[in-house]
Amino acid sequence: MTDDDSVTATPATAPAPEPAAPEPAVPELGDAAAGFTPEQPPAAPRPASRRLLRAGAATVAAALVGVVIGVGIIKTRYDDPTPAAAAGPTGAPAPTATPTPYGAKSNGSHFGSLRDLLLPVPAGFELGPDEGGYGNDTEIGAGQISDELDAELQQVPKDKRDKLRSYWEGLHVKSTGVRTYRNDGNNLVVGLRLRQFNQQEVQRINEYTAVFTGDTGIFRSGPQIPGHPEAHCYLMPAPPSAPIDYLECSAAEGDLLVVMSVEGVAPLPKDKIVGLFTLQLDRLASPGASA
Repeated sequence: MTDDDSVTATPATAPAPEPAAPEPAVPELGDAAAGFTPEQPPAAPRPASRRLLRAGAATVAAALVGVVIGVGIIKTRYDDPTPAAAAGPTGAPAPTATPTPYGAKSNGSHFGSLRDLLLPVPAGFELGPDEGGYGNDTEIGAGQISDELDAELQQVPKDKRDKLRSYWEGLHVKSTGVRTYRNDGNNLVVGLRLRQFNQQEVQRINEYTAVFTGDTGIFRSGPQIPGHPEAHCYLMPAPPSAPIDYLECSAAEGDLLVVMSVEGVAPLPKDKIVGLFTLQLDRLASPGASA
């Protein structure tokens, strides 16, 4: 792989998805139970935010066979023309161009803060619940991730533990960015995660996830992401009558594994989910990769 230093400017803000029709607020389980009468059936429960972004079954299974994975994606354009700098007064020195704070090189590697690369909060959403102890809008360094992996590996048999540790070290993980979103109706929670590491392994893990979730028969098929054949979505196992549903999406974009986790009142608004995922992917696209 060559080291191409050409970069593409990133727009200051990401285009927001078309606002959806207002969704009715959904009371919590306690509210519904307290107000139930024979003439007033309980409302559908709101998604329990503490369950958001827990590792899906695919993530756990993959880790146990020596693959560390994550899931999700969303998009922003890098092919928009950069506004030309206004000419200074006659005789004045030309203004110095402001360096692009984040973006993608033509070789697929990304630069800048992962918080900048994550999709800004779109219209109709606000920042969502905390993901564990990380908060709802943060970047986690490689050292902290490694320390937490060590703690998790204590629960794994030693022969597998050593293999997982060796595999992890070979990934050369740089950092992970996390942001969560809650819709105005308070019945849909979305989590996005960007994990930056070796490009070849990013691609391999994403392909493995697609095969695992598609061939085992455990998961339900999710929506397609137009223009992004490398992206795939799947729904967690659930009975048809379940009031809450869970969906995950995964994609590889250069040196970033992008994972989106969704939890909401069934049935999930798949068009809105696809729109968000598409926005994130476009935001991360390498120069010339966006349609």
